[in-house]
Amino acid sequence: MSKSDRLLQCMQALRTMPAPVKATDLAAQTEVSLRTTYRDIDSLRKAGAMIDGEAGYGYTLIEDPALPPMMFTVDEIEALVLGLKEVQSIADPVLASAAKNVLSKVAAGLPKDLQNQLMHSVLHVKNFSTRPDIKIDIADLRKQTRAENELSIEYSDAAGVNTTRTILPLSIVYMDGKLMVISFCNLRNDFRAFRVDRVASFRATGKSFKPRRVAMLRDAIRAVTNGSA
Repeated sequence: MSKSDRLLQCMQALRTMPAPVKATDLAAQTEVSLRTTYRDIDSLRKAGAMIDGEAGYGYTLIEDPALPPMMFTVDEIEALVLGLKEVQSIADPVLASAAKNVLSKVAAGLPKDLQNQLMHSVLHVKNFSTRPDIKIDIADLRKQTRAENELSIEYSDAAGVNTTRTILPLSIVYMDGKLMVISFCNLRNDFRAFRVDRVASFRATGKSFKPRRVAMLRDAIRAVTNGSA
């Protein structure tokens, strides 16, 4: 990891971890020695970050120069909190962690009074439904979808019949408490919505369908909305 990447990771840890953050925890987060962590804190301070504390007591990020001040109305803050907490509630661990990081970055860029509004929002999310067990790497599925790569999947349908499908993944959608991958199915020569929890495995075939995804997705959404997928 380069020094610049490590400093960014150190700043993010200071934003998200409960203050004061111990140097040992920062070292573990960035996978460096304590001595390097102390040097990184000094580098961040020289770059303009206002970090209170010292070795043995922990560190608190007082002001973050990396993020410009942002102004939101109270309702806009509540909308941000609700949306990001919803992602943390229903998404896979990688996306949930990303939502937590976004919330901390937004908080760091707000004036102090709006920071308090965000941290003490009256809105919360509670998901009472049981999340289906997902066997595959959702983060990799998102990556392959963004890259517009054709995939071969091992899939079990509602009747428990196992098939191998070759699909063009277009979008990953949360519908009725289930995670679905909206795709063009080469076997059916039509758009289909596959439940992600029924995908046993997948691999990229090495074929790309760029730059067709955006146009195909519009047609796929129309098909799913009409109940034909």
